[in-house]
Amino acid sequence: MIKLPKLVVIAAIAAGSFAYTAPASANDQLAVSICEYIAGDDKNRLRSKLKSSRVKVRNIYDAVFCNGNNLLRHAVASNAVDTGEYIVKNLSKSSLEDGADIAWAEANHAGSPLIPIIKDRAGL
Repeated sequence: MIKLPKLVVIAAIAAGSFAYTAPASANDQLAVSICEYIAGDDKNRLRSKLKSSRVKVRNIYDAVFCNGNNLLRHAVASNAVDTGEYIVKNLSKSSLEDGADIAWAEANHAGSPLIPIIKDRAGL
């Protein structure tokens, strides 16, 4: 016969194993928030999120991807002019000089109002 304390321990372990879910990484949550704010063209919330997380656009530009695109391409694809302009202004000129983002934007979203802004910042 099982004693009551052993039964309680077994029940607690069983309940804990069913209720456990893996916690989401803080970096994943930050990336999802950034992508959502860009898609929604919400520059103020994007700025606030970056500031509260103590992160700069130029530091995460190569690491965060939204729907397979970098932050600037995601802004162009989402027609998010305000957040796209914010991203462009916070990137270094050298990160835009190669023209890859401009070529991609012209090929996929030729009428985007962000193209002249990117060209101007890149000096092209």
